[in-house]
Amino acid sequence: MFELRYSTRTYSNTCIGCDPAVLFSTEEILETIRMIAVEHLDIRTVTLGINLQGCASDDVDVVSQRIHDKIVTTSERLVQEADSVESKYGLPIVNKRVAVTPIATLLDAVVAGMSEEDAICAGVKIAKSMDSAAKFVGIDFIGGYSALVHKGFTRGSTALINSIPKALTETETVCSSVNVASTKSGINMDAVIEMGKVIKIASKKPINCAKLVTFANAPPDNPFMAGAFHGSGEPEAVINVGISGPGAIRAVVEQVENVDLGTLAENIKRTSFKIARVGELVGREMASRLGVEFGIIDLSLAPSPTRGDSVANILEAMGLERCGTHGSTAALALLTDAVKKGGAMASSYVGGLSGAFIPVSEDAGMAEAVEKGAINLEKLEAMTSVCSVGLDMIVVPKDTTAETISAIIADECAIGVVNNKTTGVRIIPTGKEGDCVEFGGLLGRSPVLSIGKFCSANFVRRGGRIPAPIQSLTN
Repeated sequence: MFELRYSTRTYSNTCIGCDPAVLFSTEEILETIRMIAVEHLDIRTVTLGINLQGCASDDVDVVSQRIHDKIVTTSERLVQEADSVESKYGLPIVNKRVAVTPIATLLDAVVAGMSEEDAICAGVKIAKSMDSAAKFVGIDFIGGYSALVHKGFTRGSTALINSIPKALTETETVCSSVNVASTKSGINMDAVIEMGKVIKIASKKPINCAKLVTFANAPPDNPFMAGAFHGSGEPEAVINVGISGPGAIRAVVEQVENVDLGTLAENIKRTSFKIARVGELVGREMASRLGVEFGIIDLSLAPSPTRGDSVANILEAMGLERCGTHGSTAALALLTDAVKKGGAMASSYVGGLSGAFIPVSEDAGMAEAVEKGAINLEKLEAMTSVCSVGLDMIVVPKDTTAETISAIIADECAIGVVNNKTTGVRIIPTGKEGDCVEFGGLLGRSPVLSIGKFCSANFVRRGGRIPAPIQSLTN
């Protein structure tokens, strides 16, 4: 039941940035209730970012204990307050999460002088400390078992990358990410090679790969897992909110089926505006209750396996017979742009990824399109050039080589680097072509995609760094 104060007036979009108790019109409240009840509108995640730099030490036991204590003391009321806000507004908050400083930065001092095996053990010990703290406060996931190696490695980042398979196997809530490329620095192909090997090892337990993403241009304020971390320049603690609303956007597209594409974009933009206002309301109230800063709203349309809560279904409602057919990239570009414009009108604090997720397993419409042969890996790659996320929750055959995985990562990084946007790869080698793999819950199910028969190994093995593109020279 909504407790928002309201009148018959409508209010400008500037109100939301001023007061958590922003006034809504009667019509807006009723429309939002419908979005929640019928169209699966939710706050997909409230993520508390925590700075761990003060936990540094050259003693792994000291670091682990400090990390555990800092996470617990900073986030101990996160779930309680999120549940209270959820009850107050009748708005589902699906996930309560924490993101921390990239752990590789804390490992630098810890692993100095250690053997490779001991350094891996140190990383795993810290991961277990994060996991223990996450379970103690009752959150769903914790991100930040991460390294930023787009320009090169440190001792800590090397140790972290080598420890990822073991760390993910021995924890339940920990998520990991590695940034291997940026527009300013190019693509670190040595890191890409290593991530191909890591993913291959981690896939012995396929669910591990669902908690691991390889990035180009990773944003420091992304609230979505597995890629969330608390980046340099962020406050001591901050609330970032990831909203969701594919069902609400699909509904408005279906309601205006006979309009031209420009008018369609305008209607999507207006709906995105309303969704973003609700998201910022929740984010600011959560920040106020926890006594931390409010960070950003991530406007990414995050689908789920629930029927109708699908980005693919939005594109099909635009007039495509099946997502993936000719015109899909253009339709996705229209959708992503309209969502961003609507959100930017609603809030001055938009960040993270902010686009349209197209994860195959987590989107029932995407998975069905793959099954029908409408989408292959190459078409997915093309579509990622106009959305914000990348090749997400892609299942490829178990016998896919580490070099081929690295080549797929390199291709996606190239799209991100050249277009100055975030792209990521969350790829899961398991099963064989033609199989359908079930993950359960929000991770859904996916057919195993074909990867083609030709080899990229000799290209990948060259290593080194693909230089930054000319568009990086902006100063």
